[in-house]
Amino acid sequence: MNVPAKQKTPLSVIIATIPESPGCYLYLDENGTIIYIGKAKNLKKRVLSYFNKTQDLPKTRILVKKIRDIKYIVVGSESDALLLENNLIKEHQPRYNIMLKDDKSYPWIVVRNEPFPRIYATRKMVKDGSAYYGPYSSVVTMKLMLQLIMRLYPVRTCHYYLNDETIRKGKIKVCLEYHIKNCLGPCEGFQSEADYDRNILAIRELLKGNINHVSKLLYDEMMRLSAELRFEEAQKYKEKYHLLENYRSKSIVANPSTHDMDVFSFESNEQSRYINYLHVVSGMIVQGYTIEYKTRMNEPDEEIFGLGIVELRTRFGSTATEVIVPFLPDAEIPDVEFVIPKRGDKKKLLELSEKNARQYKMDQIKQAEKLYPENRGQRILKTLQKDLHLKELPVHIECFDNSNIQGTNPVSACVVFKDGKPSTKDYRHFNIKTVEGPDDFMSMYETVFRRYKRLSEETGAFPQLVVIDGGKGQLHAATDALKALGLYGTISIIGIAKRLEEIYFPHDSIPLYLDKNSESLKLIQQLRDEAHRFGITFHRNKRSKTQLVSELDSVKGIGPVAKEKLLRHYKSVKKIKEAPLAEIAELIGKAKARALVAGLFGEEATDN
Repeated sequence: MNVPAKQKTPLSVIIATIPESPGCYLYLDENGTIIYIGKAKNLKKRVLSYFNKTQDLPKTRILVKKIRDIKYIVVGSESDALLLENNLIKEHQPRYNIMLKDDKSYPWIVVRNEPFPRIYATRKMVKDGSAYYGPYSSVVTMKLMLQLIMRLYPVRTCHYYLNDETIRKGKIKVCLEYHIKNCLGPCEGFQSEADYDRNILAIRELLKGNINHVSKLLYDEMMRLSAELRFEEAQKYKEKYHLLENYRSKSIVANPSTHDMDVFSFESNEQSRYINYLHVVSGMIVQGYTIEYKTRMNEPDEEIFGLGIVELRTRFGSTATEVIVPFLPDAEIPDVEFVIPKRGDKKKLLELSEKNARQYKMDQIKQAEKLYPENRGQRILKTLQKDLHLKELPVHIECFDNSNIQGTNPVSACVVFKDGKPSTKDYRHFNIKTVEGPDDFMSMYETVFRRYKRLSEETGAFPQLVVIDGGKGQLHAATDALKALGLYGTISIIGIAKRLEEIYFPHDSIPLYLDKNSESLKLIQQLRDEAHRFGITFHRNKRSKTQLVSELDSVKGIGPVAKEKLLRHYKSVKKIKEAPLAEIAELIGKAKARALVAGLFGEEATDN
């Protein structure tokens, strides 16, 4: 596959935004040709390893020099990445990959399309109506599944063709497998075809990934043997149980029951529409690509989706007659059926495509922000304006928080963010002057009133948004302060409660809950946390000064010079109290030392 070389973003920016997810990465040269395909448990770390160290092998050094673009497909697990890599290498045969000369494929488990179906492992798929399950990236896991199947649901392993006539004529006799209870003897009619088919139906469910029943059987057997002190046998079941639990997440990269098809998904934001394309051949993903449309005239999503599907199918020459989509596009393609899956393997393929589309959208945003950092702040502020239904873009935001411990030394803090970033030179502290005792509401009223009364007198710039750290009570007090100044309605104001991160609006008892991952909520939380930090620091400093004043400044005979010497030498009042009198006397003199002890301990000093 050749991909048009439209690379404009530097490789360093692409690498910085690659996700730390399992998947496959594709290196492209200046012509847009895939020159190497690899898999990784962590895409970011693996790709970065090519560029952050000197490569020892000449071939690798040449490869790195030729890389001009990087594409990738994210999947759900490391096992899926292994299978996807195998499919992509076989399809594109990149120059710098090791080719599979014998074309050996991963193993499958087949349920034969025949009376009394046999079940066995194979690496070759034959289109004869048989059901194939897999592929298995681990041969150990595949063998374990076959062993479990044979133990739970004994099926025949012979190669005879069985039907009603051969059984009735008695042409085939039971073998050793019957006598050791690995087979129930359908060849002589000891097991009916209906009973055999019931077991096959259960086996099919197990192979599809519905393994809860089998897992419970293994666990119960392990616990039973352990209770009987048969620990060695219990250990074997424990190992099988853990292997089965590791297998529990069934691979979605390849399933032979899904024939040739295209899978398209759709993502959008205010400026762009993103369409991801996966091409599936015989159940294997062999192509993956995402395109972006810049919207100009507010075109309907269905129309853009239809254009993208036609363009991508034309670009990659797809003739698949079945197209999986999340919604119907505004496009008619001859001999093509659009399918919106609700469950099963097709739904999982669509989810994988949607995952890649979302990842591409996030990567494009991150790359743009790295190239133009100022865009990020504007985007977040626009999102905040939309989420909070603000009249103006909140370029200037202020947040208030109160701080006191059991009503002592009450203070408030105001932090200021401009363009989404802290403006520390505009931070302000407030000592509460008019409030007696621990009254959080009146403290908030005083702080907000003093802040904006001062700004009014100085004709300073008012914020577009005020954030109050607290619930409805604190917000109500701050709103009353704005009303008293005639500023309510001019400045937007909200409160954020700590318990569930509810956003409250004035005169509205129903809170707004923003998505916990939304950038709007994260910005509000950053404001709240910064105000809390700033207020706590001021409060701590104030308490320290109060303690020093009460301990040293109240001692008669100890002036500022002596106090400074003592604190500079001992660092704290506690250490001064623990120091010997003779040592203190050497520092500030005997008379002052005696006065200090008398003042601190209320007793006459002795030479001890």
